[in-house]
Amino acid sequence: MTEYPTSYEGPQPAAAAATPAPGGSDLPGPRPVRRGATAAGADTGPGPRTGSPAGPRAGSPSRSDDQGHGKAPAPAAQDTRPGPPDSASDAGSGSGSGSASGSGSASGIPAARRGDAGPGRDGSARDVGAARNAGAAPDTSPGGPDNAAPAPGPGSAVPAGTAVPLGHDPAAPSAPDSGTGSAMGSGSGDHGGLTGVPDMSAARREGDRLRFVGAATRRIARGIDLDEIVLGLCRATVPTFSDAILVYLRDPLPVGDERPVGPVVLRLRRTDRLRPIDDLTDAVRGGDTTGAGLDLSTVTGAGGELDFSQLALVGPQGDLPAAELCEIRSGGALAEVLRGVRPVFGSSAAARAALPELLGAEHPVPRGQRAILAPLRGRRRVIGAAVFLRTPERPAFEQNDLLVAAQLATHTALGIDKAVLYGREAYIADELQRTMLPDSLPQPTGVRLASRYLPAAETARVGGDWYDAIPLPGSRVALVVGDVMGHSMTSAAIMGQLRTTAQTLAQLDLPPAEVLHHLDEQAQRLGSDRMATCLYAVYDPVSHRITIANAGHPPPVLLHLGGRAEVLRVPPGAPIGVGGVDFEAVELDAPAGATLLLYTDGLVESRLRDVWTGIEQLRERLATTAQLTGLDHPPPLEALCDDVLDMLGPGDRDDDIALLAARFDGIAPSDVAYWFLDPEETAPGRARRFARRALSRWGLEELSDSLELLVSEVVTNAVRYAERPVTLRLLRTDVLRCEVGDDSPQLPRQRRARDTDEGGRGLFLVNRMARRWGATRLSSGKVVWFELALPGAPDRR
Repeated sequence: MTEYPTSYEGPQPAAAAATPAPGGSDLPGPRPVRRGATAAGADTGPGPRTGSPAGPRAGSPSRSDDQGHGKAPAPAAQDTRPGPPDSASDAGSGSGSGSASGSGSASGIPAARRGDAGPGRDGSARDVGAARNAGAAPDTSPGGPDNAAPAPGPGSAVPAGTAVPLGHDPAAPSAPDSGTGSAMGSGSGDHGGLTGVPDMSAARREGDRLRFVGAATRRIARGIDLDEIVLGLCRATVPTFSDAILVYLRDPLPVGDERPVGPVVLRLRRTDRLRPIDDLTDAVRGGDTTGAGLDLSTVTGAGGELDFSQLALVGPQGDLPAAELCEIRSGGALAEVLRGVRPVFGSSAAARAALPELLGAEHPVPRGQRAILAPLRGRRRVIGAAVFLRTPERPAFEQNDLLVAAQLATHTALGIDKAVLYGREAYIADELQRTMLPDSLPQPTGVRLASRYLPAAETARVGGDWYDAIPLPGSRVALVVGDVMGHSMTSAAIMGQLRTTAQTLAQLDLPPAEVLHHLDEQAQRLGSDRMATCLYAVYDPVSHRITIANAGHPPPVLLHLGGRAEVLRVPPGAPIGVGGVDFEAVELDAPAGATLLLYTDGLVESRLRDVWTGIEQLRERLATTAQLTGLDHPPPLEALCDDVLDMLGPGDRDDDIALLAARFDGIAPSDVAYWFLDPEETAPGRARRFARRALSRWGLEELSDSLELLVSEVVTNAVRYAERPVTLRLLRTDVLRCEVGDDSPQLPRQRRARDTDEGGRGLFLVNRMARRWGATRLSSGKVVWFELALPGAPDRR
């Protein structure tokens, strides 16, 4: 549907008005015909007089429409001149048909209408009807005025006795009534002053106005983002309704029932226009009176200032002269206009004081009714204002344009309210999903990690997919990936509870199958319909082994160093939440340089393919990537994750995706020292000797004093409470790590010893001398560990 301009450029040409009234009249009704004027189709031949029973009734439809172009004739006008009845014009044609033969438009109604004053057209107002009537010659033909014969047009013969409407040029073809004039401007529809002919231009303008408002509101309603809604308002109104627009919004925009704290500030959010004004302003200030193709000497005031009301905005893009920020003063003119909610003309007393406050005192303000200030009120409060501007090249705004501005402002404000609320909900969803997933992955010894997460769609920002990497005692790491059914806040909440439960169970160092069993119980406590899939794996870099337990999740894929990719055969298991199902764990080799890929079903399953087809495509994709990067070294983890996600094509995103990649580096056996110590008084001394020998073998003798002191303190605490042998393990990686384990579940706590205490300073020394230290409770007891920086390595405590 064509978006018609929103105001007529001027009055329509009067077909028979001797002196048309300025602006025309919108009141329909009969008007007297000028002396000497006849209705189109009237004939002076013999026949019954108008109103006689023998002739057709004036205004009745013609019986011979096929003689013309299919249009019904206009009602015949009665002559109001004084005189005998026989001097009145007959209503029918020479043949009594009552139609205008050879004419494609209704007689007596001007066919030409003012054109659209859009960009690039002359929009100056001029009375076409008056100019044409002024050129009409007086009637001097024999037989009286009713017998005047029109001059024949070129290329066509006009039958004698056919009346031509006043203002109509028979030499020019009749312009079609396209109705493309401005739909909301001034000007009335003068139809030649024929008696009994209604004013159709007012109805047409009302129809164009309704069509414009409908098209504009639909364009505004299409946006779901704040910028899209504001852009829709600007593009819908410029140039159809106005030549320029400025949209101010509160900064910051209130959300819901939030009440603003501090002064209310409006920020210029967007402007749209057809020609910049700043260039013209600079030209005047620089003395150039012909800048931008316009004679600026005609628009410069006595004081040299620029008269905005005389400027055109048609031309290249540019900024409008307006302030970017405006603080609304309590009780000021702008505050009163915004509080009134209704749009006002720029020429009103309230707007004359409010516009300088909004646009800035140093910027020009349009004169007359060429500006409309429309407050933008949402559901609870005013959230901004819109200023519509017109140039002198088109008619000023009229009263009905205030209704149009009110409609546009209302739809825009409500749309902005919805966009702000949607943005807040999206922010909450993003924050919820972000907090449910790890901010960053740990960097455990012997393994490198990378991850990705993609929501199902932009409108479904939260989901039930999650991944996690949990450091365990003994330099091990637990790798977890799971998927809760659904893409709602409920799914995300269930996912968060299951992830927290998995972290707690992992810290207890429970076997993978036992962890899934407890997760299944937790899901049943959350609800009968809370189901999820999960895969839990524990990697040991010392033994180069990985233990995997599965609960209905897609199997992982292992990419070997030589480029071979295989789908690991793990027991499928039942989903979490079913209840009464045993989970089985399997232990597999995890060679150094291999890459394990854990994922959710959104990566391999969609409406276009089943899950096993997607798994096979994933395996082939990993093998291809390894071939491209070389068989002697594995591909980079981050690039590998991106390449895996690139396998998704259009239509393959039906579910959210969680991806976790682990590169196994392992710890060489030569970098590990392990001992068992009986819980007796000689255990600390033996531990010091073992540690000294290991440091000598590794060439780290300069750490002997620190290590022996700390080992002695930790082993002494372990022997005091242990009933079974104590374990001591040293690991040399990028740091020197010492781990002491015993069967007592009680964790040590650091305390400040008094001056008279003989003990209680062991953990104080560990805390001061070690790079890091900690204690972890296990299912069989606990492990206390600490780390020392290697010589020459930076101390990152």
